[in-house]
Amino acid sequence: MILAVSIGCPCGVGPEVAVLSAAGQTRARVVLVGDLRVVQRAAETRGVDASRLVTVADAVEATRLPRTAIAVLQPTRTLSAKDSRPGKPTAAAGAAQLAWIDVACDLARSGVAAAMVTGPVSKAIIVSSRAPGSAGFAGHTEHLQARLGAREVVMAFWTPAFTTSLATTHLPLARVPRAVTRGAVARSAYWLASLLTRLARGGRVPRLAVAALNPHAGEGGLLGHEEVRTIAPGMELARARLARDGIRAELVGPVPAETAFRLASSGKSAPFDGVVAMYHDQATIPMKLVGFGESVNVSLGLPIVRTSVDHGTGYDIAGKGIADPRGMREAFALAVRLGRGRR
Repeated sequence: MILAVSIGCPCGVGPEVAVLSAAGQTRARVVLVGDLRVVQRAAETRGVDASRLVTVADAVEATRLPRTAIAVLQPTRTLSAKDSRPGKPTAAAGAAQLAWIDVACDLARSGVAAAMVTGPVSKAIIVSSRAPGSAGFAGHTEHLQARLGAREVVMAFWTPAFTTSLATTHLPLARVPRAVTRGAVARSAYWLASLLTRLARGGRVPRLAVAALNPHAGEGGLLGHEEVRTIAPGMELARARLARDGIRAELVGPVPAETAFRLASSGKSAPFDGVVAMYHDQATIPMKLVGFGESVNVSLGLPIVRTSVDHGTGYDIAGKGIADPRGMREAFALAVRLGRGRR
C-alpha cells in the first residue's frame, strides 16, 4: 500500500511532521510529494537520517526501495532558499504547495496510491501565488472536490473517542444560517454515519447526535426556527438515504450543541459516537479542546481517501524542531485503515 503525502507549505511545519511520520511508518509505503531540499532540511532538523531519503521518478518506484527508505517525489523545480525559508512564505511557496496537492491527488485518483495525506497549507499564500487553480482556493476539501468532480463532499474530524462532521465549512458566520439546508444536514449525517459504520468493530451500530444551530435547540422557536424547518427534515432525508444503502445508524436530535459534544466526548460509555455540526467552529472548538494535535481531518464523499492533520502551518515554530507530529501520525494511521483493500 502506498500513501501519497503532500508535505504542505515548505515554509511551515508540514515537512517536519511529514518526514518524522514517514520515518516511523511500517504499515504502508510513503511517498512524500514535495521539494527534496526542503524535506532534507526537515529531516536534519528533526534528527531523521537524511541518507534514508531517496528521490523517485514516480510513486511505483517506491515499492522497489528498501523498507528503511523514504521516497521523495519532486514534481516542481527546486525552491530557492528565499522561497523555502521557515516562517516566511512567498508566492513561489504558494504555487509549489498547490502543485504538490494536485500530484498527490492524482496518484490517489489513478489508484497508484491507496490514500492521500495532506500537510498544512496557507490558503492566503496559495491564492496570492496566482498559480493555475489557485484563484479562490478555500481549502483542501473544496479544491479536491472540484479537481475530482465529486458530487458532494463533507469535512469531518476523527479521533478515537468521537468524530464530528460539518454541514457547512469555510463560510463567514453571517452566511451560515442560509447555508444550513436540509440537503446539507442530510449529506453531513449520511457520510458521518457511513464513516463510523466502516470503522465500527463487532458490528456496532453508530449513534449520532445532530447538533442544533441555535442555543437550546431553538427553545421551541423562541430562539430560532432552523431546527424545525431544516435540521429535523434533513435528518429524515439522511435516514431514508441510509436505509436505501443498507447502512445502519441511529440519528438523534436536533440536540443542543453544547450537550451533543459534552456527551459524545464523555468516554467509553458515551451515548454518541459522533456529532453532526452545523458550522466550522461549532465542530472545531470542541475537537481542539478534546483532541488537539491528534484529531484527523478526513474528507468524506470523495472518490479517494484523503486525511490530514487538524492544525495549520505553524509559521511561528517552523524550523525550530518542536512541531508535534502526533496529528500526522494519526492521519497516516487512519489513511491506512480507510485505504486498506485499494490498489
